[in-house]
Parts: sequence; structure tokens; C-alpha cells
Amino acid sequence: MAKLTVVMPHVGESVTEAVVGKWLVSPGDAIRRYDPMIEVVTDKVNMEVPAPQDGTILELLVSEDETVQMGAPIAEMDVEGADPEPETEPEELATESESRNVQSASRVGSMIVGANVGPTGGEFTDTSLQIDPEPSDDQPAESATPTRRKFRDRNESGARISPVVRRLAAQHGIDLNLISGSGGGGRVTKRDVEAFLASRETDQTPEPDDADEIVVPSPIRRMIADNMSRSFREIPHAWGAIEVDATPMVAYRGANIERVMEQTGQRLTYLPIILHHVARALREHRLLNSSWVDGNIVLKGAVNIGVAVAAEHGLVVPVLRGADRLSLTETVTEMARIVDGARNGKLGIDDVQGGTFTLNNTGALGSILGGAIINHPQAAILTTESIVKRPVVIETSNGEDAIAVRSMMNMCLSFDHRIIDGVEAMTFMNDVKHRLESISPDAEM
Repeated sequence: MAKLTVVMPHVGESVTEAVVGKWLVSPGDAIRRYDPMIEVVTDKVNMEVPAPQDGTILELLVSEDETVQMGAPIAEMDVEGADPEPETEPEELATESESRNVQSASRVGSMIVGANVGPTGGEFTDTSLQIDPEPSDDQPAESATPTRRKFRDRNESGARISPVVRRLAAQHGIDLNLISGSGGGGRVTKRDVEAFLASRETDQTPEPDDADEIVVPSPIRRMIADNMSRSFREIPHAWGAIEVDATPMVAYRGANIERVMEQTGQRLTYLPIILHHVARALREHRLLNSSWVDGNIVLKGAVNIGVAVAAEHGLVVPVLRGADRLSLTETVTEMARIVDGARNGKLGIDDVQGGTFTLNNTGALGSILGGAIINHPQAAILTTESIVKRPVVIETSNGEDAIAVRSMMNMCLSFDHRIIDGVEAMTFMNDVKHRLESISPDAEM
């Protein structure tokens, strides 16, 4: 028998950490290979991490609600068929583990809920196998390598205390032995400490009628906040808007809604029509379909458009892959699948990765003008606003001006000013505008 350390698997090139949602095992449990061990939350999806081998759970190294870096140890198992190598340095073990790709584990990871603020590329590579030699008596409790850190502090009951919980307790002068832990093995979690603080304040201070209420953000909400902050901090945003006469698009939808329903079983909305034309415009304006990487501009070969979806558990951006190659009916069908998956927690890891551009439809919420934050590391995000009937001045066939009631829509573009200047941004938007204003009711798309 040998000890095997299970680490947090890498699930994408831009995903650096995950939140421990729920442990599905306890110390002493026997578990078989591929059985789910733990639910974790990333800014892409919620997922179950499977056991890498048959064995027995020895220790849970992280608490529920704790934020853990990718590649960091999360549990220790007793397994057969693996020999520890005491002479190997921790850094070497971490490197060997990260280079190992266990394909079978990536196939059995069960996706629970999608959650994203911006899809990025990357493959799901399992790095959950890592042999960890038993430390000697004179070996330090924590390695100098961040991804190999062990949480060795315990309370009086013997349950482990994570650094996050320890820092929070020290900040507020709390004796952790006074708190009953709800985590695995009686571990005190961050949520336990926050609940203790809330109860202590309630006991000590009479609550007035107009007292403020503190809402602890969910793990997904915290990740959305972190990613939005990162995007706005790292990307120099610029913004522009353009007005589109959507009357031809409205007429096309009215003329084809029954046909599309018969062919796809889905109701035709404006968003897939817009996406269909945006995807084709991106083929002609490649700077809009790019990323800034290490001081270089990477022009993406594929046109994979993320669609922002407001789901009950948070903002989700599933990706329509190869959008420029799909017909309109194919776009309608695929959009219905990923939007339904986003709202019902049925997305797979491939559904939320690889996005190269994002389409945001706040018009469905009644917005008429707004500036969205770019989904890092993409170069731009396009927002379509409400379609509103109003009187506008048009030019008649004989060249005279006239007032007519038209269906008008604003489009707003946020773009990375390191990559795109105003001329490229407005050229792209005018191309999309021209495409939408040139739709005929009998057009084949």
C-alpha cells in the first residue's frame, strides 16, 4: 500500500482556482476508481472530481467553501500498486504530475452546473495523480512549493484548519475550538466562521429596524466578481455604439417563424439571426476575433461565439462553436441546446470553453444602451439592445426625406484598445449593421 495525493485538476488555460463545493467522501471511506469524490466550482462549470484509483480515503486536505489553486493537494488516499519515492523532491513530483494526462478521468468527470463570465480555450487535462511520500519527523509540515502546500494546523478535536479559516479567525480574534465544524471530519469551514461572527454580532447588538443586511456571496458570484475585476483591470476598455434599422430583420422573423418551428421545433428569435450575421462578419474582421497574449495579438482560426445567459445560479456564457459555418436553422438548434443547458445545469466542459467573441443580449431585459465588460482574454463583446418602434427620417425612392415608423435597435461594442482602434471597431459594426438592414423576407441563411 502507498499514499497517493489527489490534486485539484486543471480544467482550462485561464482557470487558476476552484472552490470546494461539497465533499462526497469522508476519511476511512473505501472508494473505487472513477467514483465521484468532491464537487468543485470553477468560473466555467461545477463538476465532480472522480477518484483516480481504487483505495481508501485517508485525509481531506481542504475544507468546503475553500478556494484552492489548480494542482494543489485536496485529499490523500491509500492505494495499491504505487510505490512512494522519498528521494524525489516535491517540485519534481509536481512537474511530473502536471505533465501526466490521464484521458479516462476526463471522460468520467460529471458536469453539474455551468457558470461563467467569459469562456476561454483549453483542454480538460487530469493531473489528479500524484504520489506523495510520507514525511519524516524532521521534514517541514508545509512544502515551499505553493501547489504542494499541506494544511497541517488542527484544532483541539484533531480536525484540520485551512489557512483561509485560520486567517479569518485571527482577524476577528476567534477561538476556533468554540465553533462546531460542518465540513468533512468536523472541519471548521469559512462559512462556519462567518456564521459564528453573524451570531455573535446579533447577540451583542440590538438590531434596529433599518439595519444593514450582509449577504455572503456564493462561490459563483465571487468568481464572477474576480473575473470581472481582472478583465477591467488588465484590458483597456473602449466603447462605441451604433443604431440599426431592424425593420428588415423583424419582417424576416415574421415571415419565417413557422418554417423554422417546423424544421427545428424551436421558436425563432432575433438573437440567432443576429449571431448568424455577426459570425460571418467576424471572418472578415479578424482583429475582433483575437486575444492579446504575452505582448502579441493572436488571431483566432475558429469563430466560437459565447452567448451570455442569465441563469438562476449566476451568469453563464456557453459557446456556439464554429458559428460561422452553421446555417440559421443549425444556429437556432444549437443555441437552444446550450441555452437550455446553461439554465438547467446540463453543460459539458466543451460547452463553456474555447470562446473567441461574446454576444450579449441585454435588450431582452429592456435595456436600450449599455457597455459590457469584455470576457478575458477575448478582444471584444457585442451587446444588442431592445428593438423599439419610433419615428425616424428616411429617404424615399425619389430622394426626398420622409418620416416613418421603424423598428430601431442599438448595438454596443466594448473592445480591447490594445488590439482594436476606433476605425476597426466601427468598420466591424457598420458591416453587421449593413448585413442586418439588408435581410429580405425570403433570404436563405
